[in-house]
Amino acid sequence: MSKQAIHTDNAPAAIGTYSQATTAAGEFVFLSGQIPLAPETMEIVDGDFAARARQVFTNLKVVAEAAGGSLDDAVKLTIFLTNLDNFATVNEVMAEFFTEPYPARAAVGVASLPKGVDVEADAILAL
Repeated sequence: MSKQAIHTDNAPAAIGTYSQATTAAGEFVFLSGQIPLAPETMEIVDGDFAARARQVFTNLKVVAEAAGGSLDDAVKLTIFLTNLDNFATVNEVMAEFFTEPYPARAAVGVASLPKGVDVEADAILAL
């Protein structure tokens, strides 16, 4: 099996010991968790929860594209929320980025996330 790192300047740079995404044998792409950072500033985007969720999915989208795919190729999505009351808003924002058939998904309530954000998501693509 060959593993290759995926990188794009259109998404926030990795801030730790990880790649934005990796591909395994060119078929599966594993997108690292994205938080609502603007790639231009590496700062958390302004606005409400919906704006932050939208930035998370925008970041996933551009990393998927850098890997030669799209969010339509997503087969698994995990969303981490510090407040599960935001679940309905996540569904609304997801509808802007995904079409049926939707990927399998888990939403996980967590105590905290990097940089104090309230939402993070990662994905697995099948190309």
